Amino acid sequence: MRCPFCGHNDTQVKDSRPSEDHISIRRRRHCPGCAGRFTTYERVQLRDLFVLKKNNRREIFDRDKLERSIRIALQKRPIEPERVEQMITGIVRRLESLGDSDIQSDKIGKIVMETLARIDTVAYVRFASVYKNFQALGDFEDFVSELHPKKIEASNN
Repeated sequence: MRCPFCGHNDTQVKDSRPSEDHISIRRRRHCPGCAGRFTTYERVQLRDLFVLKKNNRREIFDRDKLERSIRIALQKRPIEPERVEQMITGIVRRLESLGDSDIQSDKIGKIVMETLARIDTVAYVRFASVYKNFQALGDFEDFVSELHPKKIEASNN
């Protein structure tokens, strides 16, 4: 593992343990070159995933990009970091279990929206505003008005 501070190629693992969520391995590392210390996380990847974009480009699925977009939607919301990590891992596992390594970007967006809708309505609307490319206030109003019947329906059951 390359040192993020000095670029030395041979860092040493000082401690390994499961992370709090037991989904990844947390490794504390030490660089003999600069004496820097840093942490890495190792996750199991079941298969290589590729995203098929709307413009027909194909690119490697980037878990970090998914995480950034979800964290932006959840910014300043009362959701615990562990819950966010579990949600992201759940989405990735769901994508891996679809059976195909090529996944349409729309499919990923829909899965993220379904997940956010169950966790936090504000984050759901934030994510939808980017995913659905809202251009005007009316777009928000239409989207939110669609939410109200669903909420009323759910509370009546």
